[in-house]
Amino acid sequence: MSQFTSPAFLTSSNIYSVNMRQFTEEGTFNAFAAHLPRLKDMGVGILWFMPIYPIGSRNRKGTLGSYYSISDFTNVNPEYGSKGDFKNIVDQAHALGMKVILDWVANHAAWDNVWTVDHPDFFERDETGHFKAPYDWEDVIQINHKNPEQQQYMIDAMKYWITDFDIDGFRADLAHLTPLPFWINARKQTSLLKKDLIWLAETEDISYHDAFDISYTWQWMHASEAYCKGRKSFSDLIFTLDHYKNDFPENALRMYFTSNHDENSWTSTAYEKYGNNVKALSVFNATWYGIPMIYSGEEAGLNKRLFFFDKDYIDWTVDPSLHDFYKTLLHFRKGNPVIEAGFASFPTLLNNATAHNLLGYYRSINNHALFVLINLGTQDRDYVVDPEVADGQYLNVFTNNIQQLSSGDSLLLRAGEFLVLYRQ
Repeated sequence: MSQFTSPAFLTSSNIYSVNMRQFTEEGTFNAFAAHLPRLKDMGVGILWFMPIYPIGSRNRKGTLGSYYSISDFTNVNPEYGSKGDFKNIVDQAHALGMKVILDWVANHAAWDNVWTVDHPDFFERDETGHFKAPYDWEDVIQINHKNPEQQQYMIDAMKYWITDFDIDGFRADLAHLTPLPFWINARKQTSLLKKDLIWLAETEDISYHDAFDISYTWQWMHASEAYCKGRKSFSDLIFTLDHYKNDFPENALRMYFTSNHDENSWTSTAYEKYGNNVKALSVFNATWYGIPMIYSGEEAGLNKRLFFFDKDYIDWTVDPSLHDFYKTLLHFRKGNPVIEAGFASFPTLLNNATAHNLLGYYRSINNHALFVLINLGTQDRDYVVDPEVADGQYLNVFTNNIQQLSSGDSLLLRAGEFLVLYRQ
C-alpha cells in the first residue's frame, strides 16, 4: 500500500505529451509557446515535456541524438532555447491553469555526461574497467544504482527543477529499471518542496505504485491493436481490463493512449495500429477509469512516423477538426462527478454488449450516470440495453441531443462507431 496520496485533480485530468523538437518547424520553447492558448482551449490539463536536457555528443545517433541521452540533468538543450525560455513556458502554462511535468531518466545517461568527469563512480563498468551501455543502447551508459551518493545527486537534480522552475512532477522513463526505493526516496524528498506533485511511471510493474500515481497500459495497447487487426479475440480485451481492475490497487491510475513517442517513431502511427478505431479508442481512454494521454499532433491527425534522432516536424494541417473532438472529451472529463469519483464509479461492463463483441460500460455516482458503447470490430453490431442501465433521458456528449434509454431498447453501432451518453 502506497504511503503517498495522489493529487485529487488527477482523476478528471489528462496528459498531453510534448515532443519539443518536432512540435514546430523551429523546434523551440518560444515557438511552442504560441500553441499554449490552443492547448488550453482543447482542455489540456497536464503538459508532459519529453526530455528538454542537453544531448550527449559521444556515440550520438543521427544528427541530433536521442532525447534520452542526457549530458546534463540541470540544463536545457540549446536546440530548444534557454532556461529563461523554458521558465516562461512554465509560467504561461500555470497562468492558463495547466500543470507541467518533466521526463526523467534515472537509469542511464550520455557517455559524456558531466558526471563522468567529476563522479565517474556514478556509472557501472565492464570487465575492462570502461563505462558500459545497458542492453544494446549504444548512445548511453548505465548508472550505478548501488552508489548512494549518485542516487542523492539525481534526487537533487530533480529538486532543482521544482525550486527554480516550479514544475509540477515527473514522468519516469522506464521506471522499473531503477530500484523502487530510489523513487520512494525521491518522492519523499521532493514532496517537502511542493505538494501535489504528479508521478507518472513508464511501467506496468504493480509494485511501483508504492511510489507513483500513474502507470502505463502497454498490455491494453497491444491487446487492442491485436484485436483491431484480427489477431486476438474480444475476450482478450476483457481479460486485460479484468486484470487491471483485480490486480492493481484501487487508487492506481492507469494511463491510456493510442500513440506515444516510442510507438510513433519505432512501431507505427495510431492509424497503422487501429485504423478506423482511433477515435473510438480515444473515447475509451477518456471515459474508462484512468487518465488519457494525447501525443503531440494527434489532435491534427498525425499520420506519419516522426524521426527520432533527426528533425521531422509535425504537419498541423492534416485534420484540424480533431481538435474539437478531443476538446469535447477533455472538457467533458473536467469537473464531471462520475469521472471525478474515480474507482468509486468504476465502469460496469454490460453483458448484452460483451456478448456481441461490443465494449459497453456504465458508470454512476449519486444521480449522475455515464453510458458508453464502442464498436471496435469490422462489422455492424446490435445492442439491447442492459437492465443495469438506468432508464431515462441522456445527453449525447458529441451531438448535444437528448436520447431516451430504456431497458430492452435496441441500438445499432456501425463498425468503428461510438456512443457517449450522460445523465445528471
